[in-house]
Amino acid sequence: MRRLFPLIVTLFACAIITHAGEWKSLFDETSLDGWVQRNGEAHYTVVDGCIVGTTVADTPNSFLCTEKEYSDFILEFDVKQEGKTNSGVQFRSLSKPDYRDGRVHGYQCEIDPSDRAWSGGIYDEARRGWLYRPENQPERKSAYQYGRWNRFRIEAIGDSLRIWINGIETANVVDDVTDSGFIALQVHSIGSNAADVGKRIFWKNIRIQTEDLSPSAVDTEMVLRNHIPNEISASEALQGWSLLWDGKTTNGWRRSNDTVFPDKGWEVREGELVINSSGGGESTFAGDIVTEKEYSTFELQLDFYLTEGANSGIKYFVTEGYGMKVGKGSAIGLEYQLLDDERHKDAKLGAAGNRTLGSLYDLIPSRKVVAYREVPRKAGQWHHARLVVRPDGVVQHWLNDCKIVEFERGSPLYHALVERSKYKDWDNFGLAESGHLLLQDHGDEVHFRSIKIREL
Repeated sequence: MRRLFPLIVTLFACAIITHAGEWKSLFDETSLDGWVQRNGEAHYTVVDGCIVGTTVADTPNSFLCTEKEYSDFILEFDVKQEGKTNSGVQFRSLSKPDYRDGRVHGYQCEIDPSDRAWSGGIYDEARRGWLYRPENQPERKSAYQYGRWNRFRIEAIGDSLRIWINGIETANVVDDVTDSGFIALQVHSIGSNAADVGKRIFWKNIRIQTEDLSPSAVDTEMVLRNHIPNEISASEALQGWSLLWDGKTTNGWRRSNDTVFPDKGWEVREGELVINSSGGGESTFAGDIVTEKEYSTFELQLDFYLTEGANSGIKYFVTEGYGMKVGKGSAIGLEYQLLDDERHKDAKLGAAGNRTLGSLYDLIPSRKVVAYREVPRKAGQWHHARLVVRPDGVVQHWLNDCKIVEFERGSPLYHALVERSKYKDWDNFGLAESGHLLLQDHGDEVHFRSIKIREL
């Protein structure tokens, strides 16, 4: 933490200077007036000017909610824990009789003192799950300090949702599902675990701005997750992102080893780029599609949806003429594997699982567990892929905000892996200075959206 302290001071000072809206307290330090408890039976009391939540056994997640709802705001609060138990602060959250009998749901700023250390992430409580895992930038996971007071800041302005802990930004999300709701203090369920009874979470200095809001400056090094399909937000534009597919046409793409886009197989369907099923053959029907432009060092993001049993891939450093001809298989390049691991036989081929979802195909297996949790990878739902190719030759594969592969092109280990793979007879495999990006037709139905890139 020592090396981050000057950054904390600088960012906190900037926040004081640039955000001049009037602060209003949400807690009078003596009572729970203006708050109402929902769902669980955890104990909430006022002690020495703090709201204290205490865990009890055999009750669901508990939420102490503001009676008032808020749309755009900047919220700050201090929090400390005695006893390591999960918690969080809901914002723009709801409780409606027609949604799971009033179950509190909506955005949550995570408070996580476990070894996973996902404090400051954004979780969509009782709805979609994780919107931003702090694994995106693990060097920021140390911002939260268990056993001490921590200052949190939440900016919810329009579709932009951002979080800071002790002056360090920990989450940056763009999402438009809920634009207004209450704020709530969570005490997480502990089930029947007697050892966790009586653990306490303290909140104080809970204040909010709702007028004359001035968002913090965009951190160009911050990983941003935009959940609005096929959109580049203002913050993304400042970071240098652009759409690689516009969500409407086939502009910028063509068939591999050809000059035009395929006239069959691929289609644009309601904001999704879809390769239709054609029997499971590798680039034998519609064919792969490639970017018209070549890329060398870049960061790529996209969402993908695998139908049951589907196989596909995202290839990079594709050099046409180096690979197979049209109709004779897929073009050659490094590949971020896309696969239904549970149903497709390819998951059991190769070596040590190096053909499973997210793997560097036939070379490096993807990690299945990150931060003590399995990385979501089931077919039949949307997933987020991120591919980073740095100027120093380091390449990273990310899946759902978790780093699952990292290697260095051209290193001795890389060459050794190639020599043991199906690519051993290809000269200088994967070492081109630049190449096309490719979406693979492997004869199965796969959907893509929100394909965006920034060059590094």
